[in-house]
Amino acid sequence: MSPDNTQDMAGALRVATREIEEFVGAAGWDQPTQVFALVPTSELLAAEPNLADQLDPESALTPIAQESLPADDLAEALARISWPEQVAGCAIVQEIVVLPPEAEAALPTDGEQARQAAADHPERREARLVAAVLRDGAGACLMRLRAEGDEAGEVVEDAGLAPNLLNALRETFTV
Repeated sequence: MSPDNTQDMAGALRVATREIEEFVGAAGWDQPTQVFALVPTSELLAAEPNLADQLDPESALTPIAQESLPADDLAEALARISWPEQVAGCAIVQEIVVLPPEAEAALPTDGEQARQAAADHPERREARLVAAVLRDGAGACLMRLRAEGDEAGEVVEDAGLAPNLLNALRETFTV
């Protein structure tokens, strides 16, 4: 993969991440954790020409929704995933609770107690997190904070939002 192609694919990954968030967001909040395979659009169209009227040929990557994942043990669920070589990347969407840094630092160390304390915290914010990686290791994250009423909610894009989740997604390509 040439440097230009690597940069192009990293840009395509960010575009796909936004597309996935918009797709999941169209169904509203309180959605299950979802996984998407990211397939090169040109390869998908070559294999399935009947999809030409449904896909944007200008889009380098096409997200393909997979089965929802159980929310109780995400790490275990991700550890069971492996992808065929036609899949160039993958993404996961999950709803999370975001706390101010000082509140996060004060959480209990026990996982279940920490989740409960975060859910009960008066300054908590709900958010939808999309984390995506390419087979070559490039990653992207997007988080939409839940707003009141019909407002869209603030969007933050930063690959550093969920480094552990990105690493877990990368591991799905090493099996």
